[in-house]
Amino acid sequence: MGFLDNSGDIILDAVLTDLGRKRLAEGNGSFKISKFALGDDEIDYGLYDKNASSSAHYDINILQTPVLEAFTNNMSSMKSRLLSYSENDLLYLPVILVKEKGESDFYTGLSSYIVLVDNATVDSLTDASNALTTGILNGYRPGQGSNLVRADQGLNTDELSGDMTLAEYNSSLVETQFFIQVDNRLGIVRPKGSGRADQGVSVFSPVSIDDDSIATYIFSDSDDSSVVTRLGANADSSLLGPRGTKVEFKIGASLDLRTSVFLFDQLGSAGTSNIVSGTKTLAAADYKFIDSTVRVSGISTGYTLDVPVRFVKKN
Repeated sequence: MGFLDNSGDIILDAVLTDLGRKRLAEGNGSFKISKFALGDDEIDYGLYDKNASSSAHYDINILQTPVLEAFTNNMSSMKSRLLSYSENDLLYLPVILVKEKGESDFYTGLSSYIVLVDNATVDSLTDASNALTTGILNGYRPGQGSNLVRADQGLNTDELSGDMTLAEYNSSLVETQFFIQVDNRLGIVRPKGSGRADQGVSVFSPVSIDDDSIATYIFSDSDDSSVVTRLGANADSSLLGPRGTKVEFKIGASLDLRTSVFLFDQLGSAGTSNIVSGTKTLAAADYKFIDSTVRVSGISTGYTLDVPVRFVKKN
């Protein structure tokens, strides 16, 4: 990894992603570039100086900002995608935020969700009611309990009233399709309802799993998964302005995490603080954890939200 020399001529550095190289190597015609995207991850627009000596120097600091070489790892690039709108009077663009309230709130003091990966870990933090405190998900039997991950899409501004929906304000800003990406070695996406309670059985199938074991799922408000649904005006949300859609799902532990400690030994760490759920406590010395993220991305707007997740296994 290095920086491009942008002190002189314009340089276009294009590389194939890992999946693109795989398709090209297969030589069976499956390699076809049909779409592309642009991003500006490294650019700081705050460097624009309208008080410079001349208009030619207003953006000189931006143009001379070092730019990284193109990434082949799809999870390390394109976090800030560029997009085009036909309207030239847009003052606000939609975002995606975690709903940090109620059953979808983070675990207190951690700013992350905790996923318990096996029966012994779940039993150590539940009583006869099988209830877990907010922010802790039952990854062994995701169908049990009401805790889930929720992300809301809409306008996060108090300059527009939340009494109207985003569709009423501008329907072109409503995101109806989402990518959800998760490390397939660690977890799987499960439905938000109770459904099947048997551990590790996924009713959703990823559309792809790349060479880094990142599984990609696609959901829309028109499918029957109930993962993506519309938000009503003034719906309870972390958003301040008009609401668009919400994404709700649970996270199940992978077979490897449920049945083995190998990945915890290779990728994880020993517990650093006690985990408390109701009257039950899992001491820091009694568990290992792996920190990861689940990425939620709007397909049309390109907005990306990385949700922190901690997978926990009792020693």
